[in-house]
Amino acid sequence: MRVCLFSSSLSGSAFTWFISLPPNSVITLADLEKQFHKYFFYGVHEKKLTDLVRLRQRNDESVESFVQRLRDVKNKCYSLVLDDRQLADLAFQGLLPHIKDKYASQEFESLSHSVQRISDQDIKSFEPRKA
Repeated sequence: MRVCLFSSSLSGSAFTWFISLPPNSVITLADLEKQFHKYFFYGVHEKKLTDLVRLRQRNDESVESFVQRLRDVKNKCYSLVLDDRQLADLAFQGLLPHIKDKYASQEFESLSHSVQRISDQDIKSFEPRKA
C-alpha cells in the first residue's frame, strides 16, 4: 500500500524519476527506498544553472529532443527555480544558430509554446520540398 501511495507524495524531478522506473522493478518499500537513494544520493550530482546554459542542440537533433534533454537536466537542478519563460529563453539560446536567427524576433511565453511554434513552422517549411 505504501509503495502505491508513494507517487502521490512526489513532484518535480522525483515524480519524473518515479514514472520512468521500469514496470515491476519495485516490489517492496525497501526496493523503492533503495532505488530512490541510488538515483538521488549515490553518485548523481545536482545540476546547476551553468549545466543548463551550456546545453546546445546537436546538428542531428530535433527541437523536441533538445527541449526534452533540457527538461531532463532541469529536473536534476533540485534547488533551481525558473519560471517557464526563463526556461524557454534558456532553450532558445541553445538552439542551432540557423533556427535562432529565424525566430530571433519572436517572444515565447513558455517552453511548450516555443517548441510548438518552431516545430509547426519547420514541418510547413519541409512540406514543399517533399512534394
